[in-house]
Amino acid sequence: MATSAPPEHAPRGALDKGLKLGAIGLLSSIVIGVASTAPGYSLAATIGYIGQDVGTKGPIIVLLAFIPMLFISYAYKALNNVDPDCGTTFTWVARAFDKRTGWINGWVIVAADVIVMANLAQIAGQYSYQLVGLNNLSSNVWATTILGCVWMVGMTWISWRGIELSARTQVVLLGLELLTLLIFSVVCLVKVYAGHAGTLAVHPSLSWFNPVGLGWGAASAGFLLAVFIYWGWDSAVAVNEETTDAKVMPGRAAVASTVILLITYVVVTVAAQAFAGVGDKGIGLTNPDTIDDPLSGVGHASLGSWGVKLLFLAILSSAAASTQTTILPTARTTLAMAAYKALPEPFRGIHPRYQTPTFSTWAMGIVSIVFYVGLTWLSPDSLTDLIAAIGLLIAFYYGFTGLASAWVFRNRATGKDRWFKVILPLIGAIILFAAFIKTAFDSYAKDFGATAPFGIGGVFVLGIGSILVGVVLMIVWNLVAPAFFRGDTMPRNLVVDEMGHTITMAETIEADRPADSR
Repeated sequence: MATSAPPEHAPRGALDKGLKLGAIGLLSSIVIGVASTAPGYSLAATIGYIGQDVGTKGPIIVLLAFIPMLFISYAYKALNNVDPDCGTTFTWVARAFDKRTGWINGWVIVAADVIVMANLAQIAGQYSYQLVGLNNLSSNVWATTILGCVWMVGMTWISWRGIELSARTQVVLLGLELLTLLIFSVVCLVKVYAGHAGTLAVHPSLSWFNPVGLGWGAASAGFLLAVFIYWGWDSAVAVNEETTDAKVMPGRAAVASTVILLITYVVVTVAAQAFAGVGDKGIGLTNPDTIDDPLSGVGHASLGSWGVKLLFLAILSSAAASTQTTILPTARTTLAMAAYKALPEPFRGIHPRYQTPTFSTWAMGIVSIVFYVGLTWLSPDSLTDLIAAIGLLIAFYYGFTGLASAWVFRNRATGKDRWFKVILPLIGAIILFAAFIKTAFDSYAKDFGATAPFGIGGVFVLGIGSILVGVVLMIVWNLVAPAFFRGDTMPRNLVVDEMGHTITMAETIEADRPADSR
């Protein structure tokens, strides 16, 4: 397919893929980054399990999980500055290390997004019914599955219709979501301090922010759950080629997104824990009957019947928004992989009018629906293991992104840049890989999680199993179409300057350094 010459503001280093360059600004990029994490849904799905793992230490776990996220966001910012390619981790890791490592990371991004779509669709289906009072249908597995698939089709269509429509949709959905979470938090805390929150309520304590007393196993499991709630801000970088000032704005949006999420998560976690406690009775966050979504019970108790409808709407909009913004980065990852011959050519198709990936976008939606329906049919209980499994995949590819930044800039960054491009990304990678290894080891046990296919923990099967599937697919693709692995479709460490001249990433870094630091 022929593509036009890139305009003057085309991102340096990116192979022209036909996307609409400069279509969104910094604010839209931040909104996409924050919305992709689905704050309302993420809290509803994990806050109970975090409390189960670490008790009242939930707030410090949320705070500690932010640290590697912030450090990895610096890696994204640094790498995007020299190579603003929508393939992000796939492209950067392939250029920094080798193509096979890059391909596996691209696959892990796709696998994580497909897996999470099942959970997002389930939440969207359940809350749609609850919002209109159809509680019987909200507890019916196949009723929620069908409606969840309808949501996936709708969000896929919006993603396909153009990046501007996607961004405008996100502004509305995220605004409603954050406003509702703020109201919920304020009401909970006011009622706690006024003595109107019930017998389970407890005043916030500084001990909630003290890591002393956390066991390594519990902390690791809780940490990966907390990492999950931050996951998604890298979507701001995945749309880098469609953002104004592609070298600078996406990186700033990524860092800003993590900070906004930190504030949101700490405030809501403290408020919910103060109002309901972490007990396993009543509206306690770890009640086994409501642990999949303790915020509904807390919301009803704190906001009343009409107020909880608003909370339902916020969580529904959160899941819907994240469904859309999960499709966006995945479609661009597969688009980039196809552009470099790492996937079949159809994945590279761009709609001539909307300038969005056509095949990649619809393939993501369809594969996600098939996975969701198949998992529901084979083992509905497996849906509860998805979040922990996704945490393994997140730690994997975020960790490699941190390593790539540290490796690329190891001999070239100096002074303050060395901290933000080498040291902090490396620390973030080490933390994530440590949690990955520990949780992978623990999750192998058959009593870890809700399911145990083949006598192995379902979390391990979904998480590590999906990585191993990627290894098999990579071997097959290498045999069928070896151009990417053996050819020069992606020369190592190559970028293109504003004049269209091919230069090395090292030369780009050297040219970007201030004269007094050389």
